[in-house]
Amino acid sequence: MSEKIEPGKFISLEGGEGCGKSTQASLLKSELERKGISVVMTREPGGTPTGEMIRDMLQHHASGEDITPIAEVMLFAASRAQHVSNVIRPALAQGQWVICDRFVDSSLAYQSGGREIHLEQVLRVNEIALDGCWPDCTLWFDLPLEQSRSRMTERGAAPDRFESEARIFHQRVGEMYVQLHQRFPERIQRIDARHAVEEVAAEVMGCLEKLTGGRI
Repeated sequence: MSEKIEPGKFISLEGGEGCGKSTQASLLKSELERKGISVVMTREPGGTPTGEMIRDMLQHHASGEDITPIAEVMLFAASRAQHVSNVIRPALAQGQWVICDRFVDSSLAYQSGGREIHLEQVLRVNEIALDGCWPDCTLWFDLPLEQSRSRMTERGAAPDRFESEARIFHQRVGEMYVQLHQRFPERIQRIDARHAVEEVAAEVMGCLEKLTGGRI
């Protein structure tokens, strides 16, 4: 009889622009692998060939035609459905941990908060895309807007469609992350992203030790 494989854990990382989540995703992957855990690191939008095509369309749309807010919700959800089916669920079934740089809460924050689409509408669309595949833990890297904008300026890279949105858009995104944290307090763990990289990484591991009952 073959040994039963214990499902892996699904960890998503969220936050506004410049919050440091991509850096923390890489550090987390290295730390988990050091502990002998097999890790799949992925991102949204993207994560699959189809998803990466959608990512390019969403971030650098070059046709000259505006993407409507509802179409944007649908495109993110289409990328997510492909991602869940082809990458996330298979990895979890094999006992691997999945670390995802942005996931469903980005749609809830950016399309509901930023684009001002009713939260329940965005949730309904994404519940179809997820088909029950919610993260076990979502790490929300909370960074004040002024610090976020300062970090983006220091980065110096050309902004994409979302990074170049007006200040009020990003303010609404931040406010929605607060609401999501209040709505899903067990799943979404707040991380103070103002701290040094090493301090933030230690807080991340503290959250995951709590998630696993200290087994990592």
